[in-house]
Amino acid sequence: MINLKGSLARITYRNTDNHYTVCRINAGSAGEGITVVGHMPGVAEGETLHLQGKWVTHPKYGDQFQVETYEVILPATSEGIRKYLGSGIVKGIGRSMADRIVDFFEDRTLDIIENEPDRLCEVQGIGKAKMETVRNAWNRHHSVRRVMQYLQKHEVGVYYASMIIRIYGDQSLDILENEPYLIARDMAGPGFRIADAIALNNGTAEDDPQRLKACLLSNLFWMEDQGNVYSLRDELLEKSARAADVAPDRLIQALEDLETQEEVVIEGESVECVYSKQMHRAEKGIADRIRGMGTLPAPGINPDASEISAEVASRLAIKLSENQLEVVNNALKERIVVITGGPGTGKTTLIRALCAVYKKRNKKVVLSAPTGRAARRISEVTGENAATLHKLLEYDPDDGFFGRNHSNPLDLDVFIVDEASMVDTRLMYHVMKALPLNAVLILVGDTYQLPSVGPGNVLSDIIESGFVQSFFLTEIFRQARESPIVMNAHSVRNGEMPSLDRPEDETPSEFYFIECNDSQRLVETILALCSKRIRQAFPHIDDIQVLTPMHKGNAGTVNLNRMLQSTLNSAAGGIENKGSTFKPGDKVMHLKNNYEKDVFNGDIGTVVEAAKAEGRVSVDYYGRIVDYDAGELDDLTLAYTISVHKSQGSEYSAVIVALNSSHYPLLQRNLLYTAITRGKDLVILVGQKKALAAALANNKSRMRRSGLRHRLAGSLNIS
Repeated sequence: MINLKGSLARITYRNTDNHYTVCRINAGSAGEGITVVGHMPGVAEGETLHLQGKWVTHPKYGDQFQVETYEVILPATSEGIRKYLGSGIVKGIGRSMADRIVDFFEDRTLDIIENEPDRLCEVQGIGKAKMETVRNAWNRHHSVRRVMQYLQKHEVGVYYASMIIRIYGDQSLDILENEPYLIARDMAGPGFRIADAIALNNGTAEDDPQRLKACLLSNLFWMEDQGNVYSLRDELLEKSARAADVAPDRLIQALEDLETQEEVVIEGESVECVYSKQMHRAEKGIADRIRGMGTLPAPGINPDASEISAEVASRLAIKLSENQLEVVNNALKERIVVITGGPGTGKTTLIRALCAVYKKRNKKVVLSAPTGRAARRISEVTGENAATLHKLLEYDPDDGFFGRNHSNPLDLDVFIVDEASMVDTRLMYHVMKALPLNAVLILVGDTYQLPSVGPGNVLSDIIESGFVQSFFLTEIFRQARESPIVMNAHSVRNGEMPSLDRPEDETPSEFYFIECNDSQRLVETILALCSKRIRQAFPHIDDIQVLTPMHKGNAGTVNLNRMLQSTLNSAAGGIENKGSTFKPGDKVMHLKNNYEKDVFNGDIGTVVEAAKAEGRVSVDYYGRIVDYDAGELDDLTLAYTISVHKSQGSEYSAVIVALNSSHYPLLQRNLLYTAITRGKDLVILVGQKKALAAALANNKSRMRRSGLRHRLAGSLNIS
């Protein structure tokens, strides 16, 4: 590891949320400027820093020093202290006051302010009120420094240190010193390892009950992050025993204590399942509400087939097939309905038909979807207004509160949720809490797509329980049968190899496979496709979307975005953020719901301005301009290439899918199926046949630990 020491001359950029910083350090005898990047909370211009890290080369900005650990070096001499305090680094201490304090305490000044601030009142002109101002200003500025020093003493890197400071703020040091195992609960994955290193160094015993309970909770939360609603008891004990380096039987009492303290719930007849308190409440709440709605009388809408057909024809100018008429007729008799099917099977037509029939009877119908893009898409294809679930439920991201609940339910008669396979257990719980008991709930989705990012497999569980009337659309309509995209998607859904043969007459097709066994050639092929070969047919930047399973590697989102930006956007300038540069003309994606800006996770737009002097990036979303200041740029990412997971709920004119053996950990049948079904007019698979075969063969991703289907079926015989 390389050591550097220098004065922080200028902070070019700082993300106030995660403390990622780009700055210039004057180092060496000549004081040459060095660009330093990394997570650096609590540093200020004018401070002297001791840095440890490594040199990296940015493709555009050249050599940079990447920080791994750092220390703020406070001045030790009277003159150094005088200059430091007089610079204004510590708000509330000006040059005149700095002179008076240093004249009185000399080289002990900083020690006095840090450890005996009451003695500042000994200085002429400083009373109790001013002393409190100085103490508070010093603590505000140096609290982060103390936390960083404490964490680095325990060999915690700056990235995780920044996360801890972001989570706990001013309480960070107190928690680290007195309750370190709280970190294990709040940072699933690395949290226990970090907390454990601190606690063991401070003398905590290996069999300390707090340590063992924290280890169990950390692993339980980690399993939730992997999509599981619960963990098997023995599995949890084994995994936690390895993490804590103790025998599994030594964790049994800790698990029983967690159950007694109601932090976990253990259920199951044939096997014991361990839930966190929150996930148990959510899963049980969904089941109880659905079963409760199922006990109510049917909605009482019983038109005959001819009446339905006439209403749909007059309102929508479409003719339903016999199968569609039967589904609509039966769905109208149910309080909760699931409609599922693959592409080309008429899910959207049924949504439109149901809306028409219910509206004819003066029922208030509300359409929704889990993401902004999915909501916008269902609104476009149905002609009805739609909103995200979070927006309808009046979610406040600052405190995690949902404004709509059992005491303030949604104002509606019929609630239709499209892309319901994307709804996880937590969100579905809040949907059910906010739904009036006498409302109608219609869940529409494709269970063969990727499951929700969050825990659970809600839509599949509801179907498999048999408690809710589910309609499976299997007929592929004539127009869809003529589409190679639709037919190949259904082949993949069935675990069959899609047709990769090109038409003998070389007529243009909707579906192609381009074999590239080398990752570099794969990248070059994608660049050529996007810039030349299909650009004339799809000229708009939003028309072509490259999808890939992973972020890292040659064929991952990071590298492909960098290469595509370089190839497709020759604009000069731009604003840098964490190694990415946003320039006018760039295709970008918004990464988390922002209700103030009315822009949502997965929304894709185009940069129209990057005002470097103002630190502002302006993005055009569907004709509406949204501004981002420097501190908000973490909400953006380049979107020439996005992950398949991020594409859920969206459609694109042309889709290019990268498939490489380096993607092997994520190659799954439902991922490939999801990628193919994103394309409307053209799908091109680029990569290795063995990667394609591996994805088809891997269907295990559907196995998530969830008890919802058993609860709905009236049994806790979970296995």
